[in-house]
Amino acid sequence: MTTTRPPRDSWVAGVLSVVTTALLLAALALAVALAVVPRALDGAALTVLTGSMAPTYDPGDMVVVRGVQDPATQVQEGDVITFQPVSADPTLVTHRVVSKVLTVDGVRFITRGDANGADDDPIVPAQVTGQVVYHVPFVGHGALLLGQHRGTVVLAVAVALLCYGAFMVLRPERRGDAVPTDGAAAAATPTDPVTDPVTDPVAVPVAVPAGASGAGR
Repeated sequence: MTTTRPPRDSWVAGVLSVVTTALLLAALALAVALAVVPRALDGAALTVLTGSMAPTYDPGDMVVVRGVQDPATQVQEGDVITFQPVSADPTLVTHRVVSKVLTVDGVRFITRGDANGADDDPIVPAQVTGQVVYHVPFVGHGALLLGQHRGTVVLAVAVALLCYGAFMVLRPERRGDAVPTDGAAAAATPTDPVTDPVTDPVAVPVAVPAGASGAGR
């Protein structure tokens, strides 16, 4: 008896494969964008909490900043930087540099949020912790839920999806190692005897002359 898989099962498997691949690529992209690249740039991925930089960055977006070795020379007017409003305070603010001035005490940066109507207090280069390179919309909402473990979780999910994707590609059905169906096995096994016209014995009648007797008689 031949057993075949319903067409719908094949269609569902195809959809699941596409969805899995999309999730895999998305997880890998997030892992690279929010964990690998910031470390390579000696920076960090930070979540936007307020709307002071809207519409450039909205609450829930994530910005990736790179480390700045010499802010006095590397940071220019128009750059978006992350800084400590109060020296030695861990609170960070990400605003745009609207003016860079040279005073008798050295360089001073004047910053302002794109949505704000007033400038921030001037800061010195030592207060600058990074320069924004790019941002990823929306993912900050999830990062807030994950807290400080977001990088580890993203990498773990990416690895899990990668392993699952490898399994989907390398499983026996994809390699063509499927077991033959009952019908195929029956077709390969003969059920009727075959007569060989050459090797099978054939009885041939022999005519005996009339009046002949058996030998020795």
